[in-house]
Amino acid sequence: MSRYWSELVNRLTPYVPGEQPRQEKLVKLNTNESPYPPTPAVLQAIAAVDGDDLRLYPDPESGALKEAFASRNKLQADQVFIGNGSDEVLAHCFQGLLKHDLPLYFPDVSYSFYPVWCDLYQIDYRQVPLSSDFTVDIAAYPEQNGGIIIPNPNAPTGVLLELDAIGELLHRSPDSVVVIDEAYIDFGGESAVRLIPEYDNLLVVQTLSKSRALAGLRVGAAMGCVQLIEGLQRVKNSFNSYPLDVLAQRAALASLQDEAYFLDCCRRVMASREQLCAALQELGFEVLPSSANFVFARHPQCAAQQLFAALRQRGILVRHFNKPRISEYLRISIGDEQACAVLVSALREALADASRA
Repeated sequence: MSRYWSELVNRLTPYVPGEQPRQEKLVKLNTNESPYPPTPAVLQAIAAVDGDDLRLYPDPESGALKEAFASRNKLQADQVFIGNGSDEVLAHCFQGLLKHDLPLYFPDVSYSFYPVWCDLYQIDYRQVPLSSDFTVDIAAYPEQNGGIIIPNPNAPTGVLLELDAIGELLHRSPDSVVVIDEAYIDFGGESAVRLIPEYDNLLVVQTLSKSRALAGLRVGAAMGCVQLIEGLQRVKNSFNSYPLDVLAQRAALASLQDEAYFLDCCRRVMASREQLCAALQELGFEVLPSSANFVFARHPQCAAQQLFAALRQRGILVRHFNKPRISEYLRISIGDEQACAVLVSALREALADASRA
């Protein structure tokens, strides 16, 4: 606490991101990054940037990137918003679209940044319990609300909400914005973008960090009706007119133009996920059905904190959330085949050690 801070800052409990270790030779399966590099076209696009490109300000609207997102999703460019990573896009959503007299609603087990933004922007909110199987219970969301935001697939569970259920949620809340946060949609789900022509209260947020391996460049997007996008534009242009630099714009555009590489990487991650799920189940883990690039698993005979520590001792990082309902689960990002094999071997050793203790 500092006497120089505002009262609001003194009250904040900031979001804690996954560990980014500086030491080498760790198997890093804790932050859901891609195990594969971006398309080579990305590096070519970055290498082509010259001094004049850096001397001048970037396109404040990321026009070429908007057009690419719009074309890929059968939308118009004015239905697309581009931001500095989906976290910035979501922050603008909270401030510009989800702050109303009625509370905002989201799952009790979901992206832990949501309550942080609510505290920052002083938004009243309610957390809706997931069902016992960790699925989203649409009927539990009141029809009168100040907005709804749901990650799909959910994080950290990886469980997918089908489009029919999202459509029902939109239909039941026509007077408020429903944000579907699709950071992991490319690993087995169908995007809610196709519902945008039918529902003007739907905003879909996506990122290039996961499935397109651009976490280091920070590129996110939102898609919805023109009025929602205009609201985000008003917030953005009152905060930072130039959210994406030249390198990020060029690299993201190159990635979107290489669909074949993107699809191949997604298929490889999904295949590794299914193999890892099977291996974990053979070791006695209970694994939630995942449509993301991670799995959420618990072992009934060994505490998650104990396994987390045992893996860390063996040079493997996974994520453990010491929170109600999920404290006995580990979230494990999908690595390449070698990383998954090392993980399974380490877990086998850790479980054997635990059984002898």
